[in-house]
Amino acid sequence: MSHALDASGAGSDAPNLDFAGTTPYEDYVQADVLTHLQHLRSDDPGEMVFLVTTQVMELWFTVIVHEWETAARALREDDIPVAMDALKRSLRELEALNASWRPLAQLTPAQFNAYRGALGEGSGFQSAMYRRMEFLLGEKSASMLVPHRGAPRVHGELEKALHEPSLYDETLRLLARRGLPVPGEVLERDLALRYEPSPEVEAVWTGLYADPDAAPDLHRLGEVLTDVAELVWRWRNDHLVATRRAMGAKTGTGGSAGVTWLEKRAQKNVFPELWTARSHV
Repeated sequence: MSHALDASGAGSDAPNLDFAGTTPYEDYVQADVLTHLQHLRSDDPGEMVFLVTTQVMELWFTVIVHEWETAARALREDDIPVAMDALKRSLRELEALNASWRPLAQLTPAQFNAYRGALGEGSGFQSAMYRRMEFLLGEKSASMLVPHRGAPRVHGELEKALHEPSLYDETLRLLARRGLPVPGEVLERDLALRYEPSPEVEAVWTGLYADPDAAPDLHRLGEVLTDVAELVWRWRNDHLVATRRAMGAKTGTGGSAGVTWLEKRAQKNVFPELWTARSHV
């Protein structure tokens, strides 16, 4: 039995290679756009890996924000399984994000300085999508909207996120709906401010951890949030180490305090009572 041949001589069971326009893959992934977004500003061959790695980080920020917003919405609707699925996916995504530091982790000062000037006043703390990640973690700060005043859409998205409940806010509201004694001042706090630890919230988590069988779904939620917090802490520490190795204690790009600022960030716990409660179980 004969088989029809395409132009390359392959059999009819070969994939279709002839498209009228761009390929369906390109239409969906937009690979041509992605692979032409690298506009180098120096002649140093190392700048490409720095720029691409930073762009990859931005894509992971975008995915993680999507997952955490999905989880927050599900918690608001008392749908813990959907929230757990989104949070568990975000763990794998955080691991991939953290691995993005590896191509940059071995930079010597000379290698980094070879193209550092190309950054100008650019700095990672100006990333709007990373700021949305931080807001979802409860690290709110209205001052962080200031760098984005010149970009109305981005500024509007950040302002909206600033005033919305964080992932942890939605968790605590869920605990309250389940009858746990989360204090009113925590539930009714100004959402545009950074979350501050509460002894009463610590006591709630202590009770859940002391008797995990009483509310196993809430206990599991606490554990996956702790996993998220741990990976965020690792991200911050990997950032600190990579920066310290590449530039020591010099002032960071964009006028930031560099290593000093990163050290302060690395010392902060995300979802703090989930960590302190463990001392009382």
